[in-house]
Amino acid sequence: MLKTKVTEMLGIEYPIICGGMNMLSNAELAAAVSNAGGFGLLMSANFETAEQFRNEIRKTRRLTDKPFGCNINMFPSVRPIPNKEFVKVICEEGIKAVETSGHRSPEEYMPRLKEGKVIVIHKAATIRHALKAQGVGVDMLAIVGMENGGAVGMEDVSTLILVPILAEKVKLPIIAGGGFADGRGLVAALALGAEGIVMGTRFVATQECIAHRKFKEWMVKATERDTVLIMRSISNTHRAIKSKAIDEILKLEARGASLEEMLPLIGGAAYKKVMMEGELEAGVNMAGEIVGLIKDIPTVKELINRMVSEAEAIINKRLRSIAGTSRK
Repeated sequence: MLKTKVTEMLGIEYPIICGGMNMLSNAELAAAVSNAGGFGLLMSANFETAEQFRNEIRKTRRLTDKPFGCNINMFPSVRPIPNKEFVKVICEEGIKAVETSGHRSPEEYMPRLKEGKVIVIHKAATIRHALKAQGVGVDMLAIVGMENGGAVGMEDVSTLILVPILAEKVKLPIIAGGGFADGRGLVAALALGAEGIVMGTRFVATQECIAHRKFKEWMVKATERDTVLIMRSISNTHRAIKSKAIDEILKLEARGASLEEMLPLIGGAAYKKVMMEGELEAGVNMAGEIVGLIKDIPTVKELINRMVSEAEAIINKRLRSIAGTSRK
């Protein structure tokens, strides 16, 4: 019932992908998602060297015999990210698919990835960036709306609008991101024309994710009104959970502060304090609006099984019942 172009191309059971997340997308989380029938991703930018990244790939293989992928981060970074070396490792290690994300086109990496027979999924926040990626030969397109946690682009368009518009313009399989947490969202994405979904925030609130317990509990308590957009003033809009640090960032932006002035609050050290050490007010705390739908901290397997059961029940019962009624 949930077989799509995404499940066929990636060789997975369910069209559910765990997106690449800073500091969090490690072997344990990627393997848990893949073992549960989805598609897990390692975040290459979490590693300083190609060999560290290679070791994490091999560690993931020890934890799962199912397909998994890697993310190539093309967002601006304080430290240089050796993406060319990471791409080389991905090809040498025979990785099934790669998610490219960021402000730039993946064009410079396409020849090597194609040579390595790697499926390329480019994640964009606008239709024009998705179309540009199609033009350089990617295999799938992920489109994320303003509900998304983390990077959301600058155009403030929701996933509900972006997915059907993109579906009308491209023939490539589309993966919907931003606003997904359960089986209802999965069915909605498929109805809009997507072949699967990519989730980040919901997978943070699972037992296998290494985010601090305090942060996960904070997410469970948060409502759909507890996130806000930041860093718009430096053309790098992200969605985060409200906190004292976020309030300070917004004040800095209001007076036209530079990136350098904001770095103590948006940089990696502050993010680590929040995510890994549980100092919830210390820095940026990326999360999507779907925190309002998070009510527990299950295992990854429990989460995916629940989503699939919900989706199948909606398709089998509610939608068929409505369709049957309409024919009478």
